[in-house]
Amino acid sequence: MKAKILALLREREDYVSGQELCQRFGVSRTAVWKAMGQLKKEGYQIEAVQNRGYRLASNRQVYGRHELESRMDTAWAGKPVCFYEELASTNLQAKLDAENGAREGTLIVADMQTAGRGRRGRSWSSPPGTNVYFTLILKPDFRVELASMVTLVMGLAVAEGIRETCGLEARIKWPNDIVVNGKKVCGILAEMSTERDFIHYVVMGVGINVARQDFPPEIAQTASCLEQECGRAVSRAEIMVNVMRAFEKYYGIFCRDGSLAGLLERYNGMLAGKEGEVRVLDPKGEFRGISRGISSTGELLVEREDGTVEPVYAGEVSVRGIYGYV
Repeated sequence: MKAKILALLREREDYVSGQELCQRFGVSRTAVWKAMGQLKKEGYQIEAVQNRGYRLASNRQVYGRHELESRMDTAWAGKPVCFYEELASTNLQAKLDAENGAREGTLIVADMQTAGRGRRGRSWSSPPGTNVYFTLILKPDFRVELASMVTLVMGLAVAEGIRETCGLEARIKWPNDIVVNGKKVCGILAEMSTERDFIHYVVMGVGINVARQDFPPEIAQTASCLEQECGRAVSRAEIMVNVMRAFEKYYGIFCRDGSLAGLLERYNGMLAGKEGEVRVLDPKGEFRGISRGISSTGELLVEREDGTVEPVYAGEVSVRGIYGYV
């Protein structure tokens, strides 16, 4: 009920009478009063005026389960929200929950992580009160070979969510990073459990750098955050909801088509380094070429000097721009 009350107060932007709240949610005045008290303890500034009712008095950012639930207007993505002040890793928790029957769309969110991980087991700095760390549980019924493409769907959703929230020209660094002004602001880590040709679950972990912060020396030159790039405060809850909304839309198209065909134009329009020269760091041998975008099955298409176009698969391959990270 608290999330529903928040949503109504935010929508109304004026006083809502206690009587209306009672009638709308089918509860007593005492229950409404208790809910308001609990919301105040969570940090919300709520004005209560006799004969007028309650009003959300401040746009102060509050980050937690009720804030996320009150904003989440998706059909299934991001529902329910499981919020933790601290976790070792949202992906680890999501895998445990998926094994124990959590439904598709369940969103695991942490204010901080003590063992956040990136691609190839790299650590992901996860301080509290600063960034967005979440994992979305999926239980798809498509073929196992399609699962790797979901990372690209999430990348597209995160880039769009950042654009919608901050007005920044977020771009996708294939296959699983989001960059703004040439610096990384987000990493994506997908993991799954399969049995032959059956997918038990896929967990999509995302870490987005939001508030100004000091990055570890090894990434200080290539990493940035949204507030640094847009010059203003950014609501973590707002960006989370915008990403879920975009993901639900694009994932629906992906599942309908069984490929990225319906998303190619949008994705390639956001692809960092497209039509630019790139280095492909493949253990089998590094080569250079021109990035021509992605295929409908998610490979990066790189044109070599002799004019042949080689599909580059994710995994142990890295792609870098000739003159920098992107």
